[in-house]
Amino acid sequence: MTQMTFGKKVRRKMTVQHRPFRFGVFSHNTSPSKHVLVGQARKAERLGYSTFLVPDHLGDQFSSVLALAMTASATTSLRIGSFVFDNDFRHPVLLAKDAATLDVLSDGRFEFGLGAGWMRLEYEQAGMKFDTAGIRISRMEEALHIIKSLFTGSPLTFCGSYYSVIGLNGLPQPIQRPRPPIFVGGSGKRMLSLAAREADIVGFAPKTQAVGVETHMNDTLDMPDAMSEALAQKVEWVRQSAGDHFFKLELNIVVLDVVVTPNRQLGAEQLATRYGVKSGQVLTSPHFLIGSVDQICQDIWARREQYGFSYIVVWEEHLESFAPVVARLANK
Repeated sequence: MTQMTFGKKVRRKMTVQHRPFRFGVFSHNTSPSKHVLVGQARKAERLGYSTFLVPDHLGDQFSSVLALAMTASATTSLRIGSFVFDNDFRHPVLLAKDAATLDVLSDGRFEFGLGAGWMRLEYEQAGMKFDTAGIRISRMEEALHIIKSLFTGSPLTFCGSYYSVIGLNGLPQPIQRPRPPIFVGGSGKRMLSLAAREADIVGFAPKTQAVGVETHMNDTLDMPDAMSEALAQKVEWVRQSAGDHFFKLELNIVVLDVVVTPNRQLGAEQLATRYGVKSGQVLTSPHFLIGSVDQICQDIWARREQYGFSYIVVWEEHLESFAPVVARLANK
């Protein structure tokens, strides 16, 4: 039992029970090989990761729905998740069916991540209008209402600004009840406030300026938005929007770079040079983990105390080097 704090200032004095740690692997899903995809998922399961996550893009990737179904069939305990479905790529009725089907095919191991879409180039290449962020978020919010309603098993009739549904039963029904966990993440106040109200898992990631799926997210970071001060503000937005519901949420953080090394300062200086910031900034940002296994574990513990992060996701390239941390902290 510990006291939750935000940034350097205690916002609300109360004793809370933190969620146990769990860890996910974020696959680029860019290999044109079934065997690579399946092998990666099986390795994640063997190393103790909780989830295997794939993005949803139109570039050189397998279909996210089919890739998730394949990894579910190749594993037994590993949870699978969309990280995240682009709402604009599918009508919410079809997306609800895909999500429920994945939950059934995985025996209740699916986590449903949904986003508003952000990569303009994909939209242009597919001949789709790339609306303002406000419109895309409003459309996603409406879609999320439809999807959650279809998961209940009752017939749905709905008429909104973007979608209409008339007397439709959502079939098949997912195994998990009341529904598969819903993940919504972002970096802006409106998106994170929506996540706080509507999701079960709230994800935090910095802004990027990526123009294509072939560009690695880490190469286009808005670095001030990845620093500890910005992150403290984001957690506070979530807390304010969620109210008393805040401590029921699972908070997720995407770790952008992991450097397991006995020389913590040298590792920090190398990352600082790469990203154009000071070494102290990468050492204090929860989006980076640097040092020995002991030091990284200490940082993860401290950041759960300070921010509430218990669900940590790393890129696939860190799957093996980060595994000793997973072995030590999973479910603690």
